[in-house]
Amino acid sequence: MLDTLTGPDLTIDHVRAAHERIKPYIHRTPVLTSTYFNDLTGAELFFKCENFQKAGAFKVRGASNAVFGLSDAMAEKGVATHSSGNHALSLSYAAGRRGIPCHVVMPRTAPEAKKAAVRGYGGIITECDPSTSSREAVFAEVQEATGAEFVHPYNDPRVIAGQATCSLELLEQVENMDAVIAPIGGGGMISGTCLTLSNLAPKMEIYAAEPDQADDAARSFRAGHIIADDAPVTIADGLKVPLKENTWHFVSSFVTDVLTASEQEIIDAMKLTWERMKIVMEPSCAVPMATILRNPEVFRGKRVGVVITGGNVDLDKLPWITG
Repeated sequence: MLDTLTGPDLTIDHVRAAHERIKPYIHRTPVLTSTYFNDLTGAELFFKCENFQKAGAFKVRGASNAVFGLSDAMAEKGVATHSSGNHALSLSYAAGRRGIPCHVVMPRTAPEAKKAAVRGYGGIITECDPSTSSREAVFAEVQEATGAEFVHPYNDPRVIAGQATCSLELLEQVENMDAVIAPIGGGGMISGTCLTLSNLAPKMEIYAAEPDQADDAARSFRAGHIIADDAPVTIADGLKVPLKENTWHFVSSFVTDVLTASEQEIIDAMKLTWERMKIVMEPSCAVPMATILRNPEVFRGKRVGVVITGGNVDLDKLPWITG
């Protein structure tokens, strides 16, 4: 059973099985290119647009794999999780498709657009303070009261295998890439990327992108062990959570480097992408572009896959609008 595995147990067969399981519930998202960004960076960039995904984010892949991989007995009491937004709404989406309850603990500071989406998909929200310790404590109470199956937003092999299907598609869509870069918070997407690429393209470089103000993954990567921040403050709300043991396995084993960007660099990259590519993306998804622009020498002359992880933005609070 996949729910009894750990990160190191996962194989490419689990990824392929996940892709078949979730196909009816996800989009095969497009890959876009931009001459402007190629000229600006000196790299050839291929944007995997998970902002066009069902529920507006890549996390529907892992959530759907977890929900539809449950036995009927396990699914009877529903599923539960804690999340700042995209996993919450993705799990609510998947649970709704299976017709089971979804209980979600969310920080009270989470974007209203994400809370509205969770409720729209039928999720039941319990709010907590904006810290890892608070969300885990409140979640323990919710799970005890409901008996629902816990689907961790990233430290769950079922979720990691589902997220790995994104890079599986990207390999089929773009040939001869030299590197892939994606945001890192808890590490679910990066772990899935590592799982796929280490098996199918082991020479490809894998970069993780993180805010300067929530750089626990970068510090962990350099220290050789997990360093967890409890409540970092950053505009990239999806990247505030720390690595856990399953995701740390992949980060420590396969990631080439963890690069960071400032808050202003993230905002500038987000706005520039909106302007030049005409696509909606949230701040967390702008971090890879921001780190490429900060470190052009790392990517110059390379063919680089850039994962745009989601597009669930509170349009009333765009970060470049003041007053």
